[in-house]
Amino acid sequence: MIDPSTIALLIPLSFVAGMIDAAVGGGGLIQVPGLFAILPNVAPATLMGTNKFASIMGTASATWRYARQVKLDWHILLPCAVAAFLGSYGGASMIQLLDKHWVRPLVIVLLAVMLVYTWIKPTFGTEDAGRPLTRRDLYVGLVIGACIGFYDGFFGPGTGSFLIFLFVRFFHFDFLRASASAKVVNLATNLAALVSFIPVGAVIYGYAIPMAAANVAGAQVGSRMALKGGNTWIRRLFLTLAIVLLAKLIWDTLHA
Repeated sequence: MIDPSTIALLIPLSFVAGMIDAAVGGGGLIQVPGLFAILPNVAPATLMGTNKFASIMGTASATWRYARQVKLDWHILLPCAVAAFLGSYGGASMIQLLDKHWVRPLVIVLLAVMLVYTWIKPTFGTEDAGRPLTRRDLYVGLVIGACIGFYDGFFGPGTGSFLIFLFVRFFHFDFLRASASAKVVNLATNLAALVSFIPVGAVIYGYAIPMAAANVAGAQVGSRMALKGGNTWIRRLFLTLAIVLLAKLIWDTLHA
């Protein structure tokens, strides 16, 4: 049974998640725990499928808005997205074969390095080099897409943040362009997850559809704020999100 009072709780949750995710990634930090808290008796796989259905709509909406106003290098991003799709599907398949508990300490270290690197370099991501991307960049993009896609399918937290950092570091994008580019790749990883969730019925559409509508609305607000606030605003939000994610992973590790 679909409970209207539950929908009333999920809609604002999805709106805020879509807004944060569109600006700098990390909407799952809000939406996933919220789903587990509001629907404690639903199977985790079904909650994750419902989450992915809603978030992919918001991501697609943010991607569309960014694509209209930010220069995106589609000849790099599309192959990167395809690699991410395949990597995410492979990562989701490996969950059944490997113990993923060893991933969390590694992610904590990587997040800490990423956070410190960004913090001590105030000019990091503030300016776009504007250089044409080369064939070497294409290969780098394929590796980034495959690795981050696998990570998203296998474990997940911080995917958007890692993508933004890597796009700034290797392609010398500014934060706005990196955030917009990350949406394209994130869209592919979410789609790969849905490919596995939908056939087994792991989506509650009565909740997922209103959540998707709220996520789209939030994504439009978040992307507009990012476009208006520029690199300085996105950098601050990126650092804040990285700190929150790092704290959550440390807490989860200590209480595992």
